[in-house]
Amino acid sequence: MSSIAELPQVKGKLKSDAPLAPLVWFKSGGNAEWLFEPADEADLVDFLRQLDPDVPVMALGLGSNMIVRDGGVPGVVVRLGKAFAKIDRLDETTLQCGGGASGILVSSTARDAGVAGLEFLRGIPGTVGGFVRMNGGAYGREVCDILLSCRVALRDGTVEKWPAERLGYTYRHSELPEGAVVLSAVFRGTPGQPEAIGAEMDAIARAREESQPLRSRTGGSTFRNPPGHKAWALVDAAGCRGMTLGGAQVSEKHCNFLLNTGSATSSDIEALGEEVRRRVMEKTNIQLEWEIQRVGVE
Repeated sequence: MSSIAELPQVKGKLKSDAPLAPLVWFKSGGNAEWLFEPADEADLVDFLRQLDPDVPVMALGLGSNMIVRDGGVPGVVVRLGKAFAKIDRLDETTLQCGGGASGILVSSTARDAGVAGLEFLRGIPGTVGGFVRMNGGAYGREVCDILLSCRVALRDGTVEKWPAERLGYTYRHSELPEGAVVLSAVFRGTPGQPEAIGAEMDAIARAREESQPLRSRTGGSTFRNPPGHKAWALVDAAGCRGMTLGGAQVSEKHCNFLLNTGSATSSDIEALGEEVRRRVMEKTNIQLEWEIQRVGVE
């Protein structure tokens, strides 16, 4: 790929051969060919506009729902920092949230503003950019239930406002193109009391703590729930609870979670997931689909 001299000049940080393992929940995987942390929206848009169109671009949020393969990620990985985490209240039920804002920050801000209906974002361990792209959901709600519109920087540096309908949401999927970066999103809730909203968020946090291995190196939910089924129950029925491969393990606590027990490579984690899929297929004739994004070169 281009040398640093040929890449567009930036105001933010641009590093070559940058380790991604520290930035993702699994704490495994290779390096980004380039890691770009833009100073602000103009910095990002200018960079994309000038960047060779053949260079792939991938946005990285909190790295919660992702396996970065051991060979690393070619092209440019864009990581949105504090400049993209601002949240503004537009009216009594509507918030505009930067693409780098976390689910916890969005739900807490909504609580303090007396906006109900966004509590479930407390249960999504990612950023606005990630859960808008993936139609993230938890506890019976999804982003498509609350999204009015989003602003996206396309791969060529064009900025567009997309109404929610244009994203073509289905289960854990949107029509956002490759290389697009979600700059911000507008969410609408309903009027509520901060105390009641806070109690609901606390209940979600407790439920997650009790049922999920949150203190481990994990990637969140590994497989999508097939229609009419729970992925964890299928994994359990196939005898995969606690199964290991190299340094990777199927969580004993919640078997739709894979763990890095300390020494796992991304290859171990992905291979374990594929073995789980094979066993579930053999046992139930149901093909589990990956929910976790797997990116980069093996």
